[in-house]
Amino acid sequence: MNGNGAPPRVGDVTTVSAAAATTPDPAGETAGETAPAASAAPPAPAAPSAAAAAAASARTRLERGRGALGPALELVHTGRAPTRAVLTAELGVTRATAGAVAAELEALGLIRVDSRPGGAGGAQGRPSHRLAVDENGPVALAAQVHPDGFRAALVGLGGRIVATAPGKVTVSADPAQVLGAVVEAGAALLAASGRRCVGAGLAVPSAVAEPEGTALNPLHLAWPAGSPVRAIFARCVKAAGIDGPALTGNDVNLAALAEHRHGAGRSAQHLLCVATGHRGVGGALVLDGRLHSGSAGLALEVGHLTVNPEGRACHCGSRGCLDVEADPLAFLTAAGRIPGPEVSLLQQARDLLRTEYAEPGVRAAAEELIDRLGLGLAGLVNILNPDRIILGGLHRELLHADPERLRAVVADRSLWGRSGGVPILPCTLDHNSLVGAAELAWQPVLDDPLGALGAAAA
Repeated sequence: MNGNGAPPRVGDVTTVSAAAATTPDPAGETAGETAPAASAAPPAPAAPSAAAAAAASARTRLERGRGALGPALELVHTGRAPTRAVLTAELGVTRATAGAVAAELEALGLIRVDSRPGGAGGAQGRPSHRLAVDENGPVALAAQVHPDGFRAALVGLGGRIVATAPGKVTVSADPAQVLGAVVEAGAALLAASGRRCVGAGLAVPSAVAEPEGTALNPLHLAWPAGSPVRAIFARCVKAAGIDGPALTGNDVNLAALAEHRHGAGRSAQHLLCVATGHRGVGGALVLDGRLHSGSAGLALEVGHLTVNPEGRACHCGSRGCLDVEADPLAFLTAAGRIPGPEVSLLQQARDLLRTEYAEPGVRAAAEELIDRLGLGLAGLVNILNPDRIILGGLHRELLHADPERLRAVVADRSLWGRSGGVPILPCTLDHNSLVGAAELAWQPVLDDPLGALGAAAA
């Protein structure tokens, strides 16, 4: 399993189910190999040889289809194959093979194939079968923990949030207690939905060391450094009777993965994501479609870039880090507001920016954060040369508030920014860390749908 969200891999070649092999095609094909037309009086001795050749050809077609199941599902999952004609072109296979692949994925309850007239046109204007994820199909359990609370959700293919439990606002110092509570909430959602679960994913506000799955530095939680969050989460998931793998990742890494597959990062080859959630600042990088997490899962700790040497003391022991110069608490403090306990810091900062931006003190505080953020982004642009930057959390709101100021700071402070500019866009998914956590659980299915689901479906 590739926990970093790598593109699907072609599995070992076996055979697709017989049902997919013989699905009729309205255009006159079958999803399997079309048998040669019979002559009026075929010679009797040739019949066994022709049948054997047809069977061999059908097996070859089905083997090719099995190898394409994962890539095909990934194309539908990310919205890049809305029709069978597009799927055929993207996979580089025949229409009959694409039909077999689509039929098998439909038999597994993962996608729907709609052959009714009125769909997007195929070759020569002929309506092509429309493909979409099955809205009643399996789900992944997604969980997120942050300094102001935690949340559980069910997420289907296509990054669709099917159901979510109300966020809780108390995070204890005991990881097992917190993760037990969030899994309990997720198990209740599953029971109410009646859906099959493919696995569970957890997003945490900490670098997650690989391969151990430990939260190396949960600075904004009271958890001990090095807490074995993946092992604890897996035990909780198993105890709740939930099937499938249980995986864990850094929240901004997972947000970047979700945005790359389903949101503002689509089609980017070198995507930089920087976000501030409830506390602190995180970053992530997607290179050539793969989430880059470094040799041990610790890459892109952008929160500890120094952007103000004489600035606030940081939890890491340094001063003026992006982590404490451009997060919600920094904004509220700079604006002269005392945070209250009623709602999260992120929500308080958002509300202040949206409703009181015209007030001089609030505007000055926003400009201070924009300048600090722009300085950090400029350094990252010089080092990484991304083709797109996306901003999440409060940073998304700062971009909306004064987009030209932020882009000007980045362009002025970065060599590559001055030479042409890097697009800076807001993240577009709500709860993108939750969606990204679900992607961890979906990845084995994307890698090998029949291997992951076929045995149980048979």
